[in-house]
Amino acid sequence: MANCHHLFGGFNTEISLTSGKKTKMTNSKDGLRERIRKHFKEHHPAYVPKFYIQGSYKMKTGIRTKDDICDLDDGVYFFRNPDVSATTLQNWVWDAVNGYTSTSPEHRKKCIRNIFSGDYEIDIPVYYKTDGKEYQLAVKNNGWEDSDPKALIDWFNDNKDANGKIIKVIKELKAWCDHKRNKMPSGLAMTILAMKAKDKIVLNDRDDILLTDVLREIKKALAQKFECIVPVTPKDDLFADYDSTRKNNFLTNLDSFLADAEAALKEPNQLKASRLWQKHLGTRFPDGEDKNEQTNSSAATTSGAALSRPWGK
Repeated sequence: MANCHHLFGGFNTEISLTSGKKTKMTNSKDGLRERIRKHFKEHHPAYVPKFYIQGSYKMKTGIRTKDDICDLDDGVYFFRNPDVSATTLQNWVWDAVNGYTSTSPEHRKKCIRNIFSGDYEIDIPVYYKTDGKEYQLAVKNNGWEDSDPKALIDWFNDNKDANGKIIKVIKELKAWCDHKRNKMPSGLAMTILAMKAKDKIVLNDRDDILLTDVLREIKKALAQKFECIVPVTPKDDLFADYDSTRKNNFLTNLDSFLADAEAALKEPNQLKASRLWQKHLGTRFPDGEDKNEQTNSSAATTSGAALSRPWGK
């Protein structure tokens, strides 16, 4: 039975944000913030912007895609009741950051996206908050909707394990979706599915077994009900708008990944096992050694248990 734990360690390093990327994104984030502050002070002084990094960067679950692109979400907040539309307030933010990069920012549905070509992206969602109301997210041409990214971060921090094992799994799942693409689920969806699966398993010390256990629990949960409910406001279903083609594509990929993951755990040759993982995680997952491993001690016992039944809590 091939132990690919150390190969997953190399894979996680390969998909993680480098220190250079982090430094550049932080500097760009600070530069964009300064432009927004200056623009609003000069043109809309009644609106004083505040900022909060959110999303995967805050949760430390961000990855570099196979195109070597990563992202950072930096929310801009106004603590007043706006007297303009959500789209207008987004437009003001667009005006503020336009010209910071050689590529014009994109006015997307729920954010202003700043593209640092071939390197990274910084998304700026726009919110307002007044006493007694939920945080309100600007949605292009659709007004405002309840959304609380800070509550999502709190939920994640309250429920993640102390050793960061689930963070590694989430990054692996996001890398899988990035490798497959074709409208696979969002990073947020995979984060929520993985966190819910975590509550039903023992977090194995071997990364290959742990990922397999999480995949199995995700499959079981979706077989019962195909949904992914955001655990905090707005508590919407991230799969609500999936048509049958998109749903079936995801479930087919999930079935295939789980089948090959279980086969990899049984495979005695480490190189052959690594090739099974590469089918779903891509070539950034390293090759194992072309040798057969002896089944022994606790690894064999643990792996056998993982394959024979779901872990109990």
